[in-house]
Amino acid sequence: MTRSTNRRDFLKTAALGAAAVAAGISTTEASAAEAKPAQTAIPRWRGFNLTNFFQALSRGEEGQGMVREDDLRWIRDWGFDFVRLPMDYWLWIASDWRQTRKLSPDDLFKIDQSMLEKVDRTVDLCRKYKLHLSLNFHRAPGYCINNPEREPLVLWRDERAQEAFVFHWDLFAKRYKDVPTTELSFNLVNEAPTPRKDYMTREDYCRVMTRAVEAIRRHSPKRLILIDGLSVGNETVPEMIPTGVAQSVHAYWPAQISHYRASWVDRKGTFPEPEWPIRAKDGSVRQGRKQLEERFAPWAELARKGIGVHCGECGCFNRTPYKVFMAWFTDVMEVLKGHGIGYALWNFRGSFGILDSGRKDIAYEDWHGHQLDRKLLEVLQRY
Repeated sequence: MTRSTNRRDFLKTAALGAAAVAAGISTTEASAAEAKPAQTAIPRWRGFNLTNFFQALSRGEEGQGMVREDDLRWIRDWGFDFVRLPMDYWLWIASDWRQTRKLSPDDLFKIDQSMLEKVDRTVDLCRKYKLHLSLNFHRAPGYCINNPEREPLVLWRDERAQEAFVFHWDLFAKRYKDVPTTELSFNLVNEAPTPRKDYMTREDYCRVMTRAVEAIRRHSPKRLILIDGLSVGNETVPEMIPTGVAQSVHAYWPAQISHYRASWVDRKGTFPEPEWPIRAKDGSVRQGRKQLEERFAPWAELARKGIGVHCGECGCFNRTPYKVFMAWFTDVMEVLKGHGIGYALWNFRGSFGILDSGRKDIAYEDWHGHQLDRKLLEVLQRY
C-alpha cells in the first residue's frame, strides 16, 4: 500500500472516530458500520469478459463462438468465479447476412441452432469449472452501442424490434430454464444509450427491459436478471427497482484514461496524455479519487436499497501509460470492493486483458505461449 493510501486511511479513521464521539457510539461500532459493504444482494463475483461471441462480422475468434477451455481453467485456478459473455445476436440468425452484411426485419426471428449449440457448450464448460456465467446481448435486435445503424429497426421505437428482443430472451430462458440461477444469469443489453428526445426516453428503456424480464420469468421465475445502467452503464435506473432486477455499472471513467487512443472512443486521437489524478492548469485536482468515489456513490445507494449491483465491464486500453493505468485502476478496484461490488475485466485476452494485451511499456511473463501481465493479475486477485 502506498504512502498516500496510508494517509488517506488515517484521515478516514480519524474522521470516523470524531463522528462516532459526536453520535455517542464507540469507534469500534462506527468502524463496523462503515466497513459493511453496500452491496449484499448478490455474490461479489469477480472475473472477466470473454469475447468469443462478440462480433459476428469479425474474421477472428470474436465471431467463432468457441470459448477456449484453457481460458476457463486458468480463470478458475487464479481464484476467479465469474464470466460475462457479450454476444452478437447476428451469430445465431439463419440468413444470408454473411454475404450481404445486412439483416431484414423478418430475419430477426430466424434461428441458427448450430450457433446456439456453441452457447450451450459455453454454459456447460462454465458449470464444469464452477464459474458463474452471465449471458449478455452486446448487439441486440434494434440496438448496439457500436454501429447501431447496422440494425434494420430501432429497439426503442419499433414494435417489431421489441418483439424480436423479447423473442430472443424467451428463447434463452426456455433453453436454460433448468440451469440454476446460481450458475447462470442474463444481462439484457449492453450499455444502454443516454436518453434523448426522438430516440429513447427513460420510460422507453424501462418498458422494453420489463417486457423481456416478464418473458424470462415465465420460464425461470428465479433467474437473476441484470440491466445495464443508462448513459452507457453510468447512470442507475431506480425506476426498475420494482422489477427486482440487479443493475450493472461500467467503470470507464474518465475515458481519457480508460480509452486513450482507442479508435472507437478517442476517434480523432485528441485525448491529452493521461495522468492520474487529472489536474487543472493551476495544479488542483480536477478528476481524482474523490470524484471517482462520487461517481460510484449512486450505485452504492442503490445497493443499500437491496438491489444487486455488479460492475459488468472495467479496464483500460493498452495505449495508456502503464503507471497511470495501474494508479487509476487500483483506485477503481478499491472503491468497488469497498461497496461490495464485484467486477468483470474487459477482457481476458486482448488489448484490455491480462493475456496478450500488446502493451509496449511492461515486461510480460510467458504463460503457455501467451504473454501474461502478472502485475495486473495480482491487482485483480487482491481486489
